[in-house]
Amino acid sequence: MVSRLPKIDADGEVGDLSEVDSAVFKPVSALPPSLQTKLRGRPKAIATKEPVKIRLDADVLMALRATGDGWQTRINDTLRASLQLAGKLG
Repeated sequence: MVSRLPKIDADGEVGDLSEVDSAVFKPVSALPPSLQTKLRGRPKAIATKEPVKIRLDADVLMALRATGDGWQTRINDTLRASLQLAGKLG
């Protein structure tokens, strides 16, 4: 007999799914539209970002990239702090 539920061990790991009844799984298109939008893609951010092109000096760019992953986010944070100090951003 084929199990209808996935086999989950004590650590919460899902076991071999080849023994699970395939009727348990549904395509996203079979779900209600409100749930489909929640399950597709990356979650929408509260404040979305706009892609831009910007020219930076090579040494500035190299120094920023050398700080590791998240360097673009740090650029945004640095620009925001500078604009706030100048009183141009609330």
